[in-house]
Amino acid sequence: MTGSRIVSMGHYQPSRVVTNDDIAQLVDTNDEWIRDRVGIVSRRIADSETVADMAAAAAGKALANSGLTAADIDLVVVATCTSIDRSPNVACRVAAKLGITAPGAFDVNTACSGFGYALGIVDHAIRAGASRNALVIGAEKLSDFTDWTDRSTCIIFADGAGAAVVSATADDEPAGIGPVVWGSAPEKSDAVRIEGWRPYVQQEGQSVFRWATTAIAPLALQACERAGVDPSELAAFVPHQANTRIIDGIAKRLNIPNAIIAKDIVESGNTSAASVPLALSKLVERREVPSGAPVLLFGFGGGLTYAGQVIRCP
Repeated sequence: MTGSRIVSMGHYQPSRVVTNDDIAQLVDTNDEWIRDRVGIVSRRIADSETVADMAAAAAGKALANSGLTAADIDLVVVATCTSIDRSPNVACRVAAKLGITAPGAFDVNTACSGFGYALGIVDHAIRAGASRNALVIGAEKLSDFTDWTDRSTCIIFADGAGAAVVSATADDEPAGIGPVVWGSAPEKSDAVRIEGWRPYVQQEGQSVFRWATTAIAPLALQACERAGVDPSELAAFVPHQANTRIIDGIAKRLNIPNAIIAKDIVESGNTSAASVPLALSKLVERREVPSGAPVLLFGFGGGLTYAGQVIRCP
């Protein structure tokens, strides 16, 4: 059975930087309080860019980095929970913007775990022979759904996109994407929500914090086990960029002394489904992780859903 691997990455962030001091002009907060609670120093907020614009920009960079062309892509999958339009989906708009002809094209909405779900689906599609080269994208414009008078949420969320080109491996080449561990805690689904026709993000922070810091580490270890990788072998851990305290709590329980811990949240905020590919793309761009080294990806959040796998760094 043919496996798959990530060939290349790309990312996009809006140019407008919003600092904690800027947020303090809107609500009763300050830089020290935000850094202490969530670890964020700044975030990027889109002006005119849509989810599809950011997704296409990130995907275009990933495609340029892959050595492939638009004609080689036969599947486009976008993970997002912030597309305002119901139809056409974001994946079709990305394909049109990049000149990709007749791909399978669909969106996935599992909020913050979306990239892991999309990557798992594409890996399965390639293994089944339904695809050879795919674009997997996480893209969010959370600023469209942020109540800028709510101190508990407006300090956290931001905009951006990350993308990967995923291709089939050769028959004699080991798979570069390990088995996905995915699932949900539906009884806690109200903990993070965007509901109604004029919705804002609403979050029960303490509930999410307790769930993430207790439930995620054992699941992440399952992803390592299924991939046949000991946690001590990991070169990097790229979790959903929810909160630096959550990231530190999970990493401590994983016991991964040799791994770089991605903390892109400090400069990018929480970008939901975009956060994992955005952080991974930056690690790859800065060459902080050797090509072929094992990297644990794990997304978790709204739903409450989770998905993660061990990949080989492109």
